[in-house]
Amino acid sequence: MENILEIKGLKTQFFTKRGVVPAVDGIDIAVPAGKIVGIVGESGCGKSVTAMSIMQLVQRPGRIVEGSILLDGDELVGKTPAQINDIRGDKIAMIFQEPMTSLNPVYTVGKQVSEAILLHQKVTREEAKHRTIEAFREVGIPEPDKRYSSYPHQLSGGLRQRVMIAMALVCNLRLMIADEPTTALDVTIEAQILHLMRELQKKNGTSIIMITHNLGVVAELCDIVYVMYAGKVMETATVYDLFDAPLHPYTYGLLNSIPKTALTRERLYTIRGMVPNLLDLPKGCRFCPRCDRAMKICTEREPELAEVAAGHFVRCHLYDKEVMKDGR
Repeated sequence: MENILEIKGLKTQFFTKRGVVPAVDGIDIAVPAGKIVGIVGESGCGKSVTAMSIMQLVQRPGRIVEGSILLDGDELVGKTPAQINDIRGDKIAMIFQEPMTSLNPVYTVGKQVSEAILLHQKVTREEAKHRTIEAFREVGIPEPDKRYSSYPHQLSGGLRQRVMIAMALVCNLRLMIADEPTTALDVTIEAQILHLMRELQKKNGTSIIMITHNLGVVAELCDIVYVMYAGKVMETATVYDLFDAPLHPYTYGLLNSIPKTALTRERLYTIRGMVPNLLDLPKGCRFCPRCDRAMKICTEREPELAEVAAGHFVRCHLYDKEVMKDGR
């Protein structure tokens, strides 16, 4: 299957007075054409830095120090700001948790979407306005003709997210990155936004990276899932395989931390301890201090990401046949 995006050996570090923070530490991610890929993990695991690295939006004191990011075979790392601006909004765009951070408060939402069309497509202003209104109608914005002249602050959070999705719709994006796009919304609006994103993916064949800590969203929307912890990918599989047979103790912990129905009397599972300080990472496996199944070797050597079943990769010594044979 063709990959729209291929990340290989990506390392993004932040150079602080206290030391170098390896926020993203040598990850590989592939996004197939027309698929929705989820990146999950606790806060501080590197999800959002991965997204910002793809968009080439990492700010000082951070920078990409190693690795490759290929979009349709085109290397993004090292491109000039002008070259990246030609790609953003044309082939790739990002939806943030709060769209007010990406919508300009002094321009109407209609003008902002129209300008995105005019920047990348050879159409008249009237045609751009018409396309924008049609896109607003398609994503369920009520009275789209009137909303065209609304400012961002005049819209609810759900409507602002719909505007951002409309922008993706009119620009025929190859890849859309959504960073916690439904966190600030109530569950009813969340369901509508997720449905819209799925429809966008089906209609235009747009690939989507969904960054979230909400495993319910992952189960609802994603085809493939990457589980990140302390800057590393710990496990990756199809959404069915991951939920049916999680392999890494961290993935198992995340899935079992989901609250059950009120009818069950089971105690809510929690992962003990805290996410490690990236300036003082534990030796060996990064999850070892919190793992209930840790072995001696886990404190000595970091495991490699290995394929243990077709398309199912895990970074854990429990699945290293040589290690388990030695009983370490």
